[in-house]
Amino acid sequence: MHQITLGNISIDVVRKDIKNLHLGVYPPNGRVRIASPLKIDDEAVRLFAISKMAWIKKHQLKFEAQQRQSKRQFVSGESHYYKGNRYLLNVIYHNAAPKVEIRNKTYIDLYIRVGSTLEQREKVLTEWYRRQLKDQIPPLIDKWQKIIGVEVSDWGIKKMKTKWGTCTIEKRRIWLNLELAKKSKQCLDILSFTKWYT
Repeated sequence: MHQITLGNISIDVVRKDIKNLHLGVYPPNGRVRIASPLKIDDEAVRLFAISKMAWIKKHQLKFEAQQRQSKRQFVSGESHYYKGNRYLLNVIYHNAAPKVEIRNKTYIDLYIRVGSTLEQREKVLTEWYRRQLKDQIPPLIDKWQKIIGVEVSDWGIKKMKTKWGTCTIEKRRIWLNLELAKKSKQCLDILSFTKWYT
């Protein structure tokens, strides 16, 4: 993959054994990507991108206009998401090991020690999200390995600011964005695997 630049817009160009050019603008920041047939040169890709500039800017503006979630304080009453559903955070102070539980499809109960800091509350909830996502990934890997015919040698989860995930083809390694724990199962399925192999 390499990039071309048009004004202030950088475009990722991926060459594949396909027949037509494919253009996409992706959340959360409006990243632009063109999949190009192997036989088409950079100048043709550039002209294609120029012809689609109005469409690209229109979709980037949509992402910019979307309401962003304010910085979380990890206090009772905040909205938090899990598997595409909205929950209210309920912070419960106790003198035992921290834990997180889903209650009544309405609340995420965060059990935390008395006197915990914002960073400590965030860490407990983040690690809970990580464990939940780790449990969901293996069945999806099994599913997509059979469909695609490619075996994944390693995978992991980490925080990413601008991508849902990455794939190192040579090493057959996948990294997934921790934020996918908050998205629906359908998003996790589609975004996590088909994106990097199509």
